[in-house]
Amino acid sequence: MLRYIYADELHQYPELAKAMFQDRADQFKTRLGWEVSVDENGEERDQYDALNPLYVIWEEADGGHGGSMRFLPTTGPVMVNEIFGHLTGGAPISSPLIWECTRFCLARGAGSHVAAALMLGGGEIMTAFGIRHFAGVFDARMVRIYKAIGSSPEILGFEGTGRDRISVGLWEFSQEARDKVAARAGVSQELSRLWFNRAFGSARDNRFAMTG
Repeated sequence: MLRYIYADELHQYPELAKAMFQDRADQFKTRLGWEVSVDENGEERDQYDALNPLYVIWEEADGGHGGSMRFLPTTGPVMVNEIFGHLTGGAPISSPLIWECTRFCLARGAGSHVAAALMLGGGEIMTAFGIRHFAGVFDARMVRIYKAIGSSPEILGFEGTGRDRISVGLWEFSQEARDKVAARAGVSQELSRLWFNRAFGSARDNRFAMTG
């Protein structure tokens, strides 16, 4: 199932949170060789985890972490501007209608449906919070994954070639894309909305300011 958890709520799910950060270390440090910080508990975090982001997490039937993503509004500090701004010509991406999506992580052995389910969760956030686009940085391997699940971004800029290529992209989420992603995930849109409503209810607990 999909869970929507702000950073200041992760203590309510200690094992799930621990597994998420450890899987991030495994993916980004061990498998991809990125220069990321891993602590003595084998967990990967960066400065953006300290900004109370919203995490979308796929929780397996046994309670384990299957995959996750992290969301922050671009009206505050975000990776696409502070670290990868040169890929968009130095023009910052900043709008209450655009959020950044980072740390797209899949646990080892996660089923092919998990990536699509996470994108479906992103679509729920976009719809409920009135967001028009997600911005994100991704490597070459993700191009195939995005294409397979039916949610490819518009490329705003890139550097490198082949497997070393890093890109900044902008995502929309049309009804057609939602249908494709839901089918790929094997999750009905009704169930997806139920999971979202369980997390936020009718009040739409959006901690981030939507103006400015």
